[in-house]
Amino acid sequence: MGEAEEKTVPCEEGTSYEKWAESEGIPIIKTFFVEDIREVKLKWWERKGGYGAFLHMEGAGQVNNCYLCEIPAGKSLKPQKHLFEETIYVVSGQGATTVWNHNQEEGKQTFEWQTGSLFSPPLNSWHQHFNGSGSEPARYLAVTTAPTMLNLLHNLDFIFKNEFPFQDRFDGRDGYFTGQGLLYTGDYKGFKFAGNVWDTNFVPDVRGFKLMDYSERGAGGSNIKFELSENTTACHISEFPVGTYKKAHRHSAGAHVIILSGQGYSLIWPEGAGIKKYGWQAGSMVVPPENWWHQHFNTGDRPARYLALRAFGSKKYRGVGKQYKGTVDRKKGGDQIEYADEDPIVRQLFEEALGKRGIQSQMQRHYEKR
Repeated sequence: MGEAEEKTVPCEEGTSYEKWAESEGIPIIKTFFVEDIREVKLKWWERKGGYGAFLHMEGAGQVNNCYLCEIPAGKSLKPQKHLFEETIYVVSGQGATTVWNHNQEEGKQTFEWQTGSLFSPPLNSWHQHFNGSGSEPARYLAVTTAPTMLNLLHNLDFIFKNEFPFQDRFDGRDGYFTGQGLLYTGDYKGFKFAGNVWDTNFVPDVRGFKLMDYSERGAGGSNIKFELSENTTACHISEFPVGTYKKAHRHSAGAHVIILSGQGYSLIWPEGAGIKKYGWQAGSMVVPPENWWHQHFNTGDRPARYLALRAFGSKKYRGVGKQYKGTVDRKKGGDQIEYADEDPIVRQLFEEALGKRGIQSQMQRHYEKR
């Protein structure tokens, strides 16, 4: 048998997801921090029938992605369907969305949304968004698992033309998107819940949603975790009082942190490296890279609240990705730094920032807790 012929084959740069994103013809903004998602410039997106831009955040690590889309006044987007999960936060405007499965004669669901609404079209369901205003555009931000699915399968027809209906996620039943939900507490279906997990398919307004105590993260904070549309992805809201900051922690990639209200900054750093500071206000977004320490500080005159749209983090459908211990002291094998163990520069920077705004620190009693 003769020797095999050696051939040099040129290697095309970019992942399957990156090539698809480039082919969409809209801006691709690669960054670590977005100052205001309301002000990002968008361009016409033919596939959607509206305006859009990709926000390829450095901390997402191609586990998930983020995009902005705007529906012109009095218009609607084209119907869409795709084999990846998508969580939508309405940045501005009002409108409605219709959802249905392939060949579904009955059971189409239409629900209305507004600024601050949060929802997720069930996996591979058809959906269409409508702007309810005849004079103002409507803008939303979406975080999806498109990078994971496209890089794994690298077949666009299978992703966008697959007609399999996931009826275990969406069966067209009445009231699917009413906003009613179930609070998980204690043991439920073999899992232990801390009492701050809300299972729903629609949140009318995350800016005013009632939160629950989350003292594990320190400084009198509150929190609620959402399970949307039977997804494996997850999201949560956190809020912390005036004159306080949260304990440093780390977790997996892809947590898109969107500031809903308040003013402050975040410190972000990899183990053993220098600390970077990012100032924020309502509309800002930051995505800490996987395994990087990060910490959020309220320097404003009102409680600071943010929405985190995460990669795989469902409390119901576990097992995807590394399981971090985000509320366990790192001295005990966890991924949180207690106040007593943080770098002194952390406290110094916070006190200086409060002093410039004439705000009194509320941290002393939290420092003293053990």
